[in-house]
Amino acid sequence: MLRNNRGLLFAATVLALGVFVSGCKTTTTTTTGTQRDDTAIKTSVKAKLAADVQLSTLTNIEVNSTNGIVTLAGKVHNPDEKRFAEQVTKSVKGVVKVNNELQVERKE
Repeated sequence: MLRNNRGLLFAATVLALGVFVSGCKTTTTTTTGTQRDDTAIKTSVKAKLAADVQLSTLTNIEVNSTNGIVTLAGKVHNPDEKRFAEQVTKSVKGVVKVNNELQVERKE
């Protein structure tokens, strides 16, 4: 009877361990398709910003996209450039939201 209980205890332990391990599976909300879309959005935003002559400070603007939320960072010459960069970014297909963290350079 002791041997039967050990076998049962062993089986229960293995089952419990299996349930525990399967519950620890990590999931990510970023899929390959989303990553590809974010890369396309980032490329499109940079291309649109580069195509506009007003934004001569393009090299100072960093563009990142995560799940369609685009963040603009860097420095621009004036508030109009900051607003315009945001407008251009919002016009890109796939952009859900724009976090405009561009800083206006102070004139000394």
